[in-house]
Amino acid sequence: MFVTIEGEEHEVGSYPGAEPEDALQYFARKFDELSGTADLIAARAENPEVPAKELSDALKALKEHLEEGKVVGDVAALRSRVGALDAVVAERREHESAQRAAARAEAITTREALVAEAEQIAAQPEGSTQWKRSSERMRELLDAWKTHQRQGARIDKPTENALWQRFSHARNSFDKARKGHFATLEQSRGEAKATKERLVGEAERLASSKDWASTARAFKDLMGQWRTAGRAARGDDDALWERFKSAQDAFFAAKDQVAAAEDEEFRGNLGVKEGLIAEAESLLPITDLEAAKAALRTIQDKWDRAGKVPRADIDRTEKALRRVESAVREAEDKKWKASNPEVAARANSMVTQLESSIASLTDDVAKARAKGNEKKVAELTAKIEAQQQWLDQAKAGLDEFGR
Repeated sequence: MFVTIEGEEHEVGSYPGAEPEDALQYFARKFDELSGTADLIAARAENPEVPAKELSDALKALKEHLEEGKVVGDVAALRSRVGALDAVVAERREHESAQRAAARAEAITTREALVAEAEQIAAQPEGSTQWKRSSERMRELLDAWKTHQRQGARIDKPTENALWQRFSHARNSFDKARKGHFATLEQSRGEAKATKERLVGEAERLASSKDWASTARAFKDLMGQWRTAGRAARGDDDALWERFKSAQDAFFAAKDQVAAAEDEEFRGNLGVKEGLIAEAESLLPITDLEAAKAALRTIQDKWDRAGKVPRADIDRTEKALRRVESAVREAEDKKWKASNPEVAARANSMVTQLESSIASLTDDVAKARAKGNEKKVAELTAKIEAQQQWLDQAKAGLDEFGR
């Protein structure tokens, strides 16, 4: 059996014992099978999900059968179709190569982002690091790395190794810093616990003291030491604070109870002192200084004999009496200044000097006006006005001296 391809005759093969028509049909069916295969490859090539390698392998097998030449049909046309399919597969291969390159670039970007965040976490200052949250995030980054390694696009080994080295270094640095932080924290907590146990012991020893003032100061000092002692472990810290607070509360409860009893005892004294305050305030305003001083001395003597008042009233009552005492001292100071001959002489001298200066300036004004020098007149007039104000003030001061 022979077939003509592009003007040349090629032997196809033989079919012993068969009629020529049967042999022709046999080799024609072989051609139809190859043509059907080409149709199938073309149909699959239209599906973007079919990889280029799968199409290429199918096309390679088709070419091998076609090259054997054991078919009868339009072989030239079939070869042309196969050539067109070659171009389609080549285009698919280039497209897939570009996709793989983009996927690799995206994978590298994703891994670099994971590395950068890990390095950022590792570089945090110890004092501002949230260790629990940062540790959780480091684990999440490692899980994300493994997921991308399994499911993401493959990247070249040198790049992957370099990124992994950076990622691993960041994780190791963070773990080392975390262990160091908690080792230091554990040590400081142990020291804080020992310090607070000592403070609790002192507080419990002072709880029954009846030396109210000095023990209150001691508790204040212990509280200051407690605040600077640092924190022990949460459970230890809470338990020690309860003991410390109980001892402190016991002391101050006893102190307040005694103070309350004293306040009740001193309540009668409060009535006496409030009466003395009313008596002292009746001296104001002061018109007769000597009589006011004598009356105030009597009130002060009674005040001292009256005794203590409740604590809540001490400041109020003391300030009320101090106001009257201040008014008497001010009146006494004012009287002394008014009778001081040196001060009076200075004030009188000032008045005399100003009066003389004003008289001289007045003469100068008349002379300037006679010459028609209005500018000079204005300057001298301004000086006279200023000095007149000073003179008025100086004369008011002299009035205080009765001059």
